[in-house]
Amino acid sequence: MSFPPGGTYFDTTKRSFNQVPIDSTKDNGAISTTEFLEASEALTGLFDVLGSVAFQPVKNDMGGNIKKIRERQLAAPVESETLQDLVRNELKGKKHTATEGLVWLVRGLDFTSQALRQNLTNSSEELSKSFRDAYGNTLKQYHTFLIKPIFSAAMSATPYRADFYKKLGDDQPRVQKELDEWLVGLEKNVGILKTFLDSKEAKW
Repeated sequence: MSFPPGGTYFDTTKRSFNQVPIDSTKDNGAISTTEFLEASEALTGLFDVLGSVAFQPVKNDMGGNIKKIRERQLAAPVESETLQDLVRNELKGKKHTATEGLVWLVRGLDFTSQALRQNLTNSSEELSKSFRDAYGNTLKQYHTFLIKPIFSAAMSATPYRADFYKKLGDDQPRVQKELDEWLVGLEKNVGILKTFLDSKEAKW
């Protein structure tokens, strides 16, 4: 991962979650599908910064769910301009591949945002603890006994805190400020989608 001197990792991402259009007049916040998927793809690059092959299954899982949502969007673009419309229209057709993909993607995003928020807030905490706590709060309850050890291995393989933040950029105050702004956008998207996906109209 390379960026100009004084730059940060966030300079290299195509889109961050605080750049995803949200129409607050609809659906408690109708989220634009295209930009949300771009921001989600950009987020998976963070697992490369974490640097361990143990995170590859986490990255692949998120990538697979992004693909399911994008395939539905390409198949029915007019019905899929927002994530909420995409879900409603897919479920009307008695299918739920993309909807299920979105449920799992949001769980993965929630896990990532909770881990990084906890770590940013607690400046002496190692990433392994932040990620392990976030896993317990989010994904763990949905995972089978076969999947849990794979994710546990990833939590144990996180780099030291200082090394991770250095990889995000030389200018640490700027890194922390931009990570915070990025997380605020991510948390907003996740919050809206969790509420929607928990509602009756998103069930199959």
